[in-house]
Amino acid sequence: MASEPKTLQEAILYFADPVNCREYLVARRWPNGVTCPRCGSQNVLFLEKYNRWHCREKHNAPQFTLKTGTIMEDSPIGLDKWMTAMWQIVNCKNGISSYEIHRALGITQKTAWFLDHRIRLALTSGSFEKLTGEVEADETFIGGKARNMHLGKRQRRITGTGGKDKTAVMGIMERGGKVRTVVIANRKKKALQAEVKKHVEAGSALYTDALLSYEGLAGDYAHQVVDHAVQYVDGCVHTNGLENFWSLLKRGIAGTYVSVEPFHLFRYLDEQAYRFNNRKMNDAERFDMAVKGIVGKRLTFAEVTGKVGVSAESF
Repeated sequence: MASEPKTLQEAILYFADPVNCREYLVARRWPNGVTCPRCGSQNVLFLEKYNRWHCREKHNAPQFTLKTGTIMEDSPIGLDKWMTAMWQIVNCKNGISSYEIHRALGITQKTAWFLDHRIRLALTSGSFEKLTGEVEADETFIGGKARNMHLGKRQRRITGTGGKDKTAVMGIMERGGKVRTVVIANRKKKALQAEVKKHVEAGSALYTDALLSYEGLAGDYAHQVVDHAVQYVDGCVHTNGLENFWSLLKRGIAGTYVSVEPFHLFRYLDEQAYRFNNRKMNDAERFDMAVKGIVGKRLTFAEVTGKVGVSAESF
């Protein structure tokens, strides 16, 4: 078997071979040997002619493939295209649009769009551990700029000032650690403080801007505020780490995706947070970690198009 890829060009050539695809994915999904995703038995037989496994235990649907029980389940798209798309999504700093995937892989834009969202699901990571040490909390608004809209659309959509008609997003970042993001209903005290208490360990140093919604957190945290109307940095008190993250996020949305529906925004937050949190890894390591996250996650077309309920919780 050829050595595992370290660049996009190597990945395209490597995953063009079905055997390489199979061995790479088996090593990540079943490091201790192939097991049936339905019953957990290792009593399985590989059917090389059909590139699938057969479980010898007695139950319904005994045969399974690498896609079974993953984000790729029921997808007719080949593993070579799935792997190439995932490599690009996790390693392109500003993201990659469905139109670029569609042109690069020779699939329809609609298929590429669905594929992109399923890969974003694989990048979602949850943790019960709270952030500690020095923690920054900040919020921003995501939405189109009025100056870029046609006059008729502007009059219809921009009906207020500031963040009205935009989607509020909150970020919480542990300095030297990871960032967590969530779409919030508003910037009121109840919404913001609930997220802080949910994700930050009591007693941690908490840095925010002068938004009044953060008042009252000093009882649980070493809360310090920087007033952006006066200055952006006061010693170690600042939110510049999150400002950097917001800059990367908005550059990707405005420059790559152009327009993002609020219904799907949490997926784009997950994607950007994944790249940001693993920015010290090289491309191969970032891809390897993403591949390990494809198991046990399923996103149907009905869910991604809003025909059935799906949670917007991103961490």
